[in-house]
Amino acid sequence: MNEAWIIDACRTPRGIGKFGKGALSSIHPQRLGAAVLKALAERNSINTSEVDDIIWGTSSQRGQQSGDLGRMAALDAGYDVRSSGVTLDRFCGSGITTVALGSAAIMSGMEDVVIAGGTEMMSDYGQGGNDPGAFLDSGNLHLRERYPQPHQGICADAIATLEGITRYDVDQLGVESQARAARAMEAGAFDRSLVPVYHVNGTLALAKDEYPRPATTIEGLSKLKPAFVELATRPLDEQGTTYLGMLRQVYPNLDLNHVHHAGNSSGVVDGAAAVLLTSPHYARLRGWKPRARIVAWANMGDSPVLMLNAPVPAARKVLQKAGLTVADIDLFEINEAFAVVAEKFVRDLKLDRGCVNVNGGSIALGHPIGATGAILIGTILDELERRDKRRGLVTMCAAGGMAPAIVIERL
Repeated sequence: MNEAWIIDACRTPRGIGKFGKGALSSIHPQRLGAAVLKALAERNSINTSEVDDIIWGTSSQRGQQSGDLGRMAALDAGYDVRSSGVTLDRFCGSGITTVALGSAAIMSGMEDVVIAGGTEMMSDYGQGGNDPGAFLDSGNLHLRERYPQPHQGICADAIATLEGITRYDVDQLGVESQARAARAMEAGAFDRSLVPVYHVNGTLALAKDEYPRPATTIEGLSKLKPAFVELATRPLDEQGTTYLGMLRQVYPNLDLNHVHHAGNSSGVVDGAAAVLLTSPHYARLRGWKPRARIVAWANMGDSPVLMLNAPVPAARKVLQKAGLTVADIDLFEINEAFAVVAEKFVRDLKLDRGCVNVNGGSIALGHPIGATGAILIGTILDELERRDKRRGLVTMCAAGGMAPAIVIERL
């Protein structure tokens, strides 16, 4: 079986995901994807007629984000028309899944050059028909009865309650995420991967991450009201269904301890990222030096009711596939969808916090849903090189109670 090599990875800065306010919010998502595809082509002198496929992740495929963004972004980036494209949705896990499927195509011998990545314009949600898909669908009551799926924030508070994770615990993780991101930005840790985004007229839209709040303190966060108290008990339909009621179908005695708010949850942002994958044969023909190889990947499902708990079993599964243990991994990236997700991951796997999300995470930098997985793969690769370390593991929770996970190794 072939190996799948990572040749390069890049991402846009993450812009604040508010329509009319964020620096990227006026840009078409297709052009945001084109920015990273064009950068990869220019940085590596890619013959785009030889790109076998562009596998793209976009979770909310509505409005401007509909119509196969992978293909349209490639055309916008000036790629040869022979470079095909497809767009998929595994919710938050889409960006990892694109890299996994791209590497699978290469390892099988069917393709030699694949670009994997994703785009999410969260500022576009609710604009032009681009509302994100709802977990509560009145036309799908039979599934709700079988697997009640509350709002993700309610699930985060439920997990914190069940696990005994306190408000201080999650606030402390939020503060640390901001501090680490600030240090990373000051040290230029993201510079290799970052590519600027320009407006159609050629003027600069954004060159650095817009979301971080480096002055965040534990005292400041302690003053924020929990975000999901009212939402938990708000009637959602004529029958009086509530998210708390959904949870109590499975956990009848659950008394929610609300601990999450904007300061310890992932930021709403716009962004895109891409990873260039090739076979060893093709890389040698082009004279490209590989930066890493894909060791293993895995997908895992868990409770759709709690929704956010699959990263730990996904990490264990991918390590088993790779024939590795936690001790063999130098760096971990666990997406900070909510602080409790990262906190539980560290506790359950008994990890050294000094090797987890070392440059901050989505609490500080934001979480552009379909792009985040590819961003984190690029981030961990850059950091492995800076530290002269060998292996990294990336995983993240996804709606529906899922998690993809992937292990890469420097070459």
